[in-house]
Amino acid sequence: MADLLIPTYEVTGRQIIIMSILVLYLGTFVTKHIKFLNKNNIPNSVTGGLICSIVVAMLAGFGVVQLTFDLQLRGILLLIFFSTIGLNAKLRSLLRGGKALILLVVACSVFLVLQNVMGVSVAMLLGFSPTFGLFGGSIPFAGGHGTVIAWGEVATAKGVTGASEFGIACATLGLIFGGLLGSPVAGWLIKKENLQPDDAKDADGKSNVKDADSKGAKRHISVEDIIDTTLALALCLGAGDAVNRYLFAYEIRLPGFLTALVAGVVITNLADPLKVSIRHNVIDILGGVSLQLFLTMSLMSMDLLSLADSAMLLVITMAAQALLVVFFATQVVFRLLGKDYDAAMICGGFLGLGLGATPVAIASMDAVAKRYEPSAKALLVIPLVGAFFIDLINAGTIQTFLNHPFFQ
Repeated sequence: MADLLIPTYEVTGRQIIIMSILVLYLGTFVTKHIKFLNKNNIPNSVTGGLICSIVVAMLAGFGVVQLTFDLQLRGILLLIFFSTIGLNAKLRSLLRGGKALILLVVACSVFLVLQNVMGVSVAMLLGFSPTFGLFGGSIPFAGGHGTVIAWGEVATAKGVTGASEFGIACATLGLIFGGLLGSPVAGWLIKKENLQPDDAKDADGKSNVKDADSKGAKRHISVEDIIDTTLALALCLGAGDAVNRYLFAYEIRLPGFLTALVAGVVITNLADPLKVSIRHNVIDILGGVSLQLFLTMSLMSMDLLSLADSAMLLVITMAAQALLVVFFATQVVFRLLGKDYDAAMICGGFLGLGLGATPVAIASMDAVAKRYEPSAKALLVIPLVGAFFIDLINAGTIQTFLNHPFFQ
């Protein structure tokens, strides 16, 4: 009954924009002035968002006020960000990342099996059922909150109680650790191996990281540039939504950000033959803004109090999964992809995918890129794997485990 006496306040609309920007400022200030955070390339959005979520949890825990967040705007920011990824994806660059994409998909297939074996092993050692252990494996870490909710119904049907709550706690903590580990590991690999980008230009002699248009990358950004880019982004969102509505009629469900990304790829590759100019530096700016605000909103709105209910299992599971993903990234993924600069950046993104979510992976790589150089290959391969392939592989992996007699 005490919970009913706590006043609640919903942060919505303009308020959530203001709050997320202030939280991002806080993260920038703290990261800048704490040597460990700055040295290890921790994203400002992760620092600020985590501090905010701790404060929100304390306010609720002490009965001061319970803040809730209207995250509708966050979903739009996610679509905008992936649209910018698509608009920057030239087919020639996609072809360059083809081999890396295939190898990473293979690596993810193996890793998801190991992740579930680890989750089941830890759960059984502490006296929980093997089915419960899957909610400390690939369901929350590679899948995220939505996957936990979807498979939670299956666990309930099997008579396994509390699995969804535990899975949501793992997914929440995974977002934090994915953001905290991705950048430092990628930076460590780059320093340890003294890595440099293989080349600064693609086969056509143009930058494969920042697209310099015919008038120079530093040309003044005009109002018309912003309007043109806004139109391109709106077309991505509109086309992606139309495709999803069409597929939904045939019971085919794809994440909205995937169709927006694909729409962006189509638009940017039609622009050249149609002689339509796309300002990629403007796209980069808008993509960076949407990513930072999205991740800040996601982390500052986390319900940390829900993590207390299964603390012992949660701590051991998180530690085991963190060690597993770091080992797999550095000893398998890095070597498999050639031990070069792109491979190191992909490893940073892989940690984000393996523990958190695709935006966390992108933010981790972006933080490293600010200190060193961006990797065009990583920025194409990681979103494709995270947006599409890993979800398909994960669904098949989970179902295979559940179909085994051991889980009956």
